[in-house]
Amino acid sequence: MRSGSRLLGILWVAEGQTPLPVDAPALIVPVPLHRGRLRERGYNQALELARPLATAVHIPLGHDVLVRTRDTSAQTELDRIARRRNVRGAFQLRTGSALPDRVVVLDDVMTTGATLAECTRLLKRAGVRRVDVWALARAPSH
Repeated sequence: MRSGSRLLGILWVAEGQTPLPVDAPALIVPVPLHRGRLRERGYNQALELARPLATAVHIPLGHDVLVRTRDTSAQTELDRIARRRNVRGAFQLRTGSALPDRVVVLDDVMTTGATLAECTRLLKRAGVRRVDVWALARAPSH
């Protein structure tokens, strides 16, 4: 599915729907997978989407800025509150990461936004003034 994720990223760019505002962000940060999950899957779908997008919009890719330090439970069966608890504290900033004032966090699918909110919280605490969120798809809320 790695090539599928990359293809979706390329199609996202080709569609001309890249959400690049006038005051463009200085860094694209894909949501990381835990190393165990990455080993199991073989690729990070958010990173595969981010690569062609970063190239197309000429924004550096911070593929190693965030690290998922805790292997969280699958979010699919959890409600909104349980999802927030599940990802709370699951990410860390890589030591020595230099962060610009404006960053984009990119993920493949946003369901409740818990994962993206946790990444945003961490980046803001590290001094990033503005964090935008880009997701390829939004799951319907129930």
